[in-house]
Amino acid sequence: MKKSSHRVHRSKKIRHSPPGTAPGAIVIPSDALELKIKSFSYNQNEYFEKEISGVAEIRSQLDTYPLNFHWFDIKGFGDKNFLEQLADCFNIHRLQMEDVVNVYQRPKAEEFKGHLFFVSRMVSEKQGVLINDQLSIFLGSNYVITIQDKYDDILEPVRERIRHGKGNMRKSGSDYLAYSLMDMAIDNFYPILERTGDRLDELQDELLTNPTRESLNRVLETKRDLILLRRTIWSERDKMNDILRSSFTEIADTTKVYFRDSYDHCIQLLDLIESYKEVTASLMDVYHSSVSFKLNQVMKVLTIISTIFIPLTFIVGLYGMNFSRVDPETGKFFPLNMPELYSPHGYIIVCGVMLLIVIGQIIFFYKKGWLTKG
Repeated sequence: MKKSSHRVHRSKKIRHSPPGTAPGAIVIPSDALELKIKSFSYNQNEYFEKEISGVAEIRSQLDTYPLNFHWFDIKGFGDKNFLEQLADCFNIHRLQMEDVVNVYQRPKAEEFKGHLFFVSRMVSEKQGVLINDQLSIFLGSNYVITIQDKYDDILEPVRERIRHGKGNMRKSGSDYLAYSLMDMAIDNFYPILERTGDRLDELQDELLTNPTRESLNRVLETKRDLILLRRTIWSERDKMNDILRSSFTEIADTTKVYFRDSYDHCIQLLDLIESYKEVTASLMDVYHSSVSFKLNQVMKVLTIISTIFIPLTFIVGLYGMNFSRVDPETGKFFPLNMPELYSPHGYIIVCGVMLLIVIGQIIFFYKKGWLTKG
């Protein structure tokens, strides 16, 4: 049984600050989620994580464990006072905090006193729908702060690497953690594009065998998804390029090697997206060609049927004129008026002639190859 491929797109509502709002104003949406904070503190030899309730605990943890690296994972915008206190505590500019709560920012990298500010896009797929969330990252000398508006994200593999000490997570600094978070957002494009490629292969087979309007709609939806992915990964590439060309003191040269790898991933993803966009364009051509071919097949059948009935209609119409052979009033004889009408076997003869004409036409069409598919 063929699985239904209907996809429902829900466009994400973009919330802009009201016109005339002062620059740097923190405008919290009415449906903001309740604030949740989790901290990860680690070094090469130890690790712990815990729930945190406010800025004071964040500051206390930094002061208590100055030799550790800390990740403060903040989710939900439900507490405006907390965000303002966080900005004051870490010298975060109000314009940067405004970008945090207005979750429609393009990926970028900014430098400010004592920290770096990054914006990444976390693109995921849920029930066939692309979800494009924002991840805001603040990088300091020994800490990373991430802020997002939803509880669900794609960062669990990074958390697991910290918990189990896999790779260089606990051996490297906070800059490597920031890289890992941004690289995770970029690498998540690969499974999405793999599923997109599989979907395009299925669409190609479907369009060749049974092109429908739903198939065309799915091609257009896929093309729209690819445009979104291209716009996002293009900005991610520019951000990685800015990081590589910058002289940020918070990012060590040894970590920039990893950022260069992420930059290469962005290039690969862009190439893959461009090739898939070309495939979608060709699939639209395949759809129109298949529909045109089916229409030509229908028109050929109708034309053959019409051609067969043209001589039959002529014969029936000719003998339907019923001109009288004898004038009923004067009795005058008209020798040229359809003598066949009075033949005792006229009906059978005409039907036989019509049948022979049909058989002859079918044989002619068959020899010409007009009755075969293709």
